[in-house]
Amino acid sequence: MKKIITATAVTATFACAAHAQSSVTLYGIVDAGLTYVSNEVGDKSTLTPDGRVVGGKAVFGMTGGNVQQSRWGLRGAEDLGGGLKAVFNLESGFNIANGGLAASNTLFNRQAYVGLSNEYGTVTLGRQYDSVVDYVAPLTATGSWGGTYFAHPYDNDNANSSVSVNNTIKFQSANYSGFSLGGTYSFSNQAGFANNRAYSVGAGYRNGGFQLGAAYSQFQGINTNQSAGAIQGGVFEDGIQNVRTWGLGGNYAFGPLLVGAVFTQTRFQDKLADISDRYNNYEINARYNLTPALALGAAYTYTQALRATPGTGDSNTGAAHWNQFGLQADYSLSKRTDLYAEAVAQVGANNSRGTNIIQINGTAAPSTGSNQVLVTTGIRHRF
Repeated sequence: MKKIITATAVTATFACAAHAQSSVTLYGIVDAGLTYVSNEVGDKSTLTPDGRVVGGKAVFGMTGGNVQQSRWGLRGAEDLGGGLKAVFNLESGFNIANGGLAASNTLFNRQAYVGLSNEYGTVTLGRQYDSVVDYVAPLTATGSWGGTYFAHPYDNDNANSSVSVNNTIKFQSANYSGFSLGGTYSFSNQAGFANNRAYSVGAGYRNGGFQLGAAYSQFQGINTNQSAGAIQGGVFEDGIQNVRTWGLGGNYAFGPLLVGAVFTQTRFQDKLADISDRYNNYEINARYNLTPALALGAAYTYTQALRATPGTGDSNTGAAHWNQFGLQADYSLSKRTDLYAEAVAQVGANNSRGTNIIQINGTAAPSTGSNQVLVTTGIRHRF
């Protein structure tokens, strides 16, 4: 009997030691609710002789990912000794309303990487997010508490992490007295390595309730038909060759109140048509914990878009403006489950570059008018 007990104890000891050296965690978010959108282009919309689309209708239905895209993932680490660890992360986004993948033909469409980590930082390889997502997005409403519908028009700066980058090697430093930095390089995996590659760099600082972040990213030689390259799908249109984004922001917590401000600029360059579009996003946001369970949030973003067409004699041949207002109430039922309600309104002015460009991020179709209003309520569970 003693031998049996001793053997069992030794086996348990080795099992505990092995478990301490290596771990794998299953995690995820499930987010679903009901959403009303005031005006969307539909099957019965018509085109007027002067090029305007009319006949938009309100839409009400079940939607997913209203605050955060539903996802599941696996992350893990193995202790290699001497302070060195192997790390990995596999993350897949999905549509809870129909069970489909967030991106077709891509199982781990959000992230898929493996790498090494020590006291100085972490190096990873695979499909990952760039430095703008890492350092600037968490200071915006869309990249923190507000989520999908609070994104800047078209998520032009990727603050809502609409785009993951393939073939990426990434370095993320350790935290040195509140300061950290990082960068990425994404290979094209094609002949002529400069075609369809990307790179980024960013830095952040945190001290108590004070936080700052800044980052720059560049997607070079983009062709969305080249799915083997750095970019696969995303918000980029055919013909766009270069996308440059930079941004900076900060926030400060005054007890239960968190206030922040962010500026980002994204320039889309179409070399084929010799046109470039520049989006300037100015955001202020605030969140207040009314009680330990109830939080209220508000954000305002002014976005200016300028189109430059060389050779026309006018450096700004077209302009568009958006004013976006967002409100949120979030009530925690537990540490993992919360109920939320949001209202977002987007209003356009002087939209001379074309019609139907008023569209709240995450909605199915643009508005036929100069504004669009969205109201949503739902439940989010984290596991």
